[in-house]
Order: sequence, then structure tokens, then C-alpha cells
Amino acid sequence: MIVAGDQQLLKQINRMALVRQLCSEPGLSRAALAEAVGLTKSTVSLLVRELLDEGWLTESELRVTGALGRRATPLQLDGDRLALLGADMGIGMARIVATNLLGEVLAEQELPYLDPADTAGCIALVAQGLGELATGPALAGRTVRGIGVGLHGVVDDATGVLHYAPHLGWRNVDVASQLRSQFAGSALAELPLFIQNEANVAALAELEFSGQIGADPLIYLSIGHGVGAGIIVNGRLLTGLYGFAGEVGHTILQQGGPACSCGRRGCADALIGLQALMDEVYGRPQPSTPEQLEQLFTEAEAGEPRAARAVEAAGRNLGVLLNNLWVAFDPMCIVIGGAALRLGERFIGPGRGVLHDCASATLLPAPTIRTPHFGDNAIAIGGAAMARHYLMRPFVGQDTARRSHDKLGGEVPSALAAGFWAWS
Repeated sequence: MIVAGDQQLLKQINRMALVRQLCSEPGLSRAALAEAVGLTKSTVSLLVRELLDEGWLTESELRVTGALGRRATPLQLDGDRLALLGADMGIGMARIVATNLLGEVLAEQELPYLDPADTAGCIALVAQGLGELATGPALAGRTVRGIGVGLHGVVDDATGVLHYAPHLGWRNVDVASQLRSQFAGSALAELPLFIQNEANVAALAELEFSGQIGADPLIYLSIGHGVGAGIIVNGRLLTGLYGFAGEVGHTILQQGGPACSCGRRGCADALIGLQALMDEVYGRPQPSTPEQLEQLFTEAEAGEPRAARAVEAAGRNLGVLLNNLWVAFDPMCIVIGGAALRLGERFIGPGRGVLHDCASATLLPAPTIRTPHFGDNAIAIGGAAMARHYLMRPFVGQDTARRSHDKLGGEVPSALAAGFWAWS
């Protein structure tokens, strides 16, 4: 991709290059920073002064090096003056958070939906909650820089449209426009707004805020009622041509297996997802309820035979999916998140065992398998991480803009769209 821009864009790219370098190497001096990013010392000094004034960076005490000349002054991200907002528009309720630039939570709130079928009401609830966080006492003296929202369904991140959220029953909801309308006239009206699928958002939380170096490529495997994945490669979110990358819930794990909601058989959703587990344990057809899901967790933990067998079988199928992700993307790390974590080692253990057997057969080391760093707030914190991620990469958003103005006239091919929208 060729990126062209004016001097202001070039300056912003250089500014954020300094910030990203200090994310990975906090404590660099101006001179060391100039050497690391390949800019002149005078340019770096000018840009650092602006970033210090705006609250992106802060200075530590002068460092004694023993060398002649001016002592080096360590620089790092400032956790005290800026803030980011994140939201997880989940099933039944939303979670919202405010963090600083380092991912430390400043304020958080759960917002139960009054009517989950009322899309406008749910979006208005989240917008109101974010506005209250932004103006609340926890953010006093801070400037909010951006907002990120995670949605549980198929999302066009170029337009902010949620095409289908199967467990909410939402279709073709323009979440971005509705949020913008709710923000009108408030302090949030002009802020950058980023919207993505929940697994992608949670993957960005692990990339931006976990503090782990060398965990790229990384896959965040989200297992709730359905299955999805967020894929990080070379520090970038892999979204695919139309934003559908990571829809691994509809990769086929068992030819001729159980029927899936997409119309095929043997998909990961139909073998691993919590809806499939509840169908197996309690019989079809019946939509899941929070009470039924809690009953599944309780019975699985207690070792109730039918639940235990279903969870173990799902865990073995999880191992097949882990192996497929490993050979497809060769990640350093696969993070398993989502509501299914409540099933614990009864679920993850068999999956890890299948992956280990596959790795042993190839004589290659399997990727690290771990759980998220951020627990129940992984997606909401991921929203804040997404805002930081794109604010620090000023031209990356052009990739998504390209998808909305491609040679097909900005329209997702109807057959492709129909298939994906039915699947998730």
C-alpha cells in the first residue's frame, strides 16, 4: 500500500513513532530515541517537547551516565494526564472502562440492558455511560483522546456497521452513526471512534497493554456462545479484505458433525461453543438463558457425568482448532478467552493435550497457550487499547477506508455477505 500525505500527516506519523518506541523501550533519552527511530536529534527534541506539553510523555530525573556533556533524561509514557474510553457491548449488558495510556483502569461500570432487543436504547445507554465516565471525578484533570467499542458479531470496521450479532438478534445496525448522534454536543463529539469485533478488540488489549514483548504473532481465541478469533501479525490486526478474518467458528473440525447455525455441519461453533454444549447437555431445541448457562458451569465443576463428558469432548475439539490455528498462522501465543473460561481445565486441559500430541508428532514446539490478562474486562479494556493502537498509527486506518471504496464500489458481494452474516 502506498501512503501519501501532507507535512502535517508526516509530522503526526513521526510523533507517534516516538511514542510507540517508548511503549516498547521506556526510559530512552532524546538522543537514544533519535537513533532508534532514525530522526535527527533536533527533530526529536522538538517533537518530544510537544508530546510532553500534550500529556503523551513525561520525563524522569536526570540519569548520571559518567559521560561528559548534558545528562540523559529518561522519557516514558505519561499515565497521569490522558485517558482512553472502552466499551464491551455484550450479551445482556455492556461494560465500560476508562484507562490511562498504560492500560491502567481509572473507572469502570456495568450497564445492564433494559431491553436487549432495543438496539437504539442499548446504544444510548452505552453513550450515556461513556459520557458520564469522561466527565466524572476519576478523569478530573485528564484529556480523553479516543473511544473504542467491541461488538459481539460481524462488524464492518470501515463504517462501524454491525451486520449481525446472532445472540442479540441485531442485524445491520449502524452503531457508529448512532453513537455519534448520542455524543452530539458533548465532550465526546469530536473524539476518534473505533469499532471492531470483540475478539479483535480483546487481541489488541493483549498487544497494547499486556506488557509482554515478543508475543507476536498472537491469536486471541474467544469462546462464548460462539467462537471467534482476533489475529495479530507484525503488530497489526489482521482483518482481511472485508473485515471477516478470524471467523474461525465456522471452520469445519468434524466432517458430517453436528449441524451448525450456518447450515453446514461440524463447525467449531457447533462443537465448542457454549450454545452447542448446552444443546448437548440439556437437549434441543431451546435458547440458552443465563440461568441455564450458570447451571452448566456448576454441573461441569461438580463433575456431573453428562456435563463432564460434553465438556471434555468440546475440549478435544478445541485442541483440533488450536492445531489448525497453529499451522495456519504459526503464532507465538494463543490466548483463550470468553465465557467458556469458566469451565477451567476440564475444558482447556483436553485441548492443550491434543495440541501437545500434534506438536510431538511434528517434533516442533507448540505455541504458548494462556488465558487473558484482563479477565471479564478484556473486551472493554481492549476498546481503550484499540483507541491507543490506532491513535499511535495515524495512517493504518486507510486500510479499512480502502475496503469501503474498493473496485466493487464499496459493497460487500451479496453472496459473501449473506453467508458470513448468517454464520456468526
